[in-house]
Amino acid sequence: MSDTRTLTREKAQTATPKLWKVLLLNDDYTPMEFVVDVLTQVFRKSEEEAVAIMLQVHHAGVGLAGVYTFEIAETKIMQTEDMARSEGHPLQCSLEPE
Repeated sequence: MSDTRTLTREKAQTATPKLWKVLLLNDDYTPMEFVVDVLTQVFRKSEEEAVAIMLQVHHAGVGLAGVYTFEIAETKIMQTEDMARSEGHPLQCSLEPE
């Protein structure tokens, strides 16, 4: 007599990664045109979106550049701050959970 068994494999549960907001912070020194350049180059925003976000940063002191997983958000912040430093601007970003 043969002993046949059926093994069942439990399906792994995958969780959706937590998302983080990348915020650009206003300062009195970084030119508006540079902020638009950062938004189009680093965050891949259209010219129109970039101008709208830049104006939000200028008038409200902070603007949402994008929402990403933690690693991508962290990379975008590093790219932005490196780009700003290389041009001599004090532009800064912050990160907060969505």
